[in-house]
Amino acid sequence: SAFGSKNLYEFGQIQKHVSESYAEYMAGRCYVYALANQLDLKSYGNGLDADGVKLYCAPMAKNVADRAIQVMGGYGYVGEYVVERMWRDAKLLEIGGGTNESHHKNMSRDLKKLREI
Repeated sequence: SAFGSKNLYEFGQIQKHVSESYAEYMAGRCYVYALANQLDLKSYGNGLDADGVKLYCAPMAKNVADRAIQVMGGYGYVGEYVVERMWRDAKLLEIGGGTNESHHKNMSRDLKKLREI
């Protein structure tokens, strides 16, 4: 608890951070599971949604980690807590998984091909 006997979940801004993070996480999770469910490993051409998942989930993970750091205050920023590592890992996803610009380009190309079929 913080500020006496008040639980952290009773603060409006904490509620906002937790609920937005949960909703974004679940949306990303649904997208990943939907892609995995329809994936045919014997074929190729699954790039549109693979790029879409990376385009959505990488910044979402960083946003969730940002909020977790905000909720924890100074403790979220120090290396003793897992939140700091999660933020670094999430930031790396944005870079290491391909830039957002490359995902935009790939998705636009694939969407154009769908229209031509």
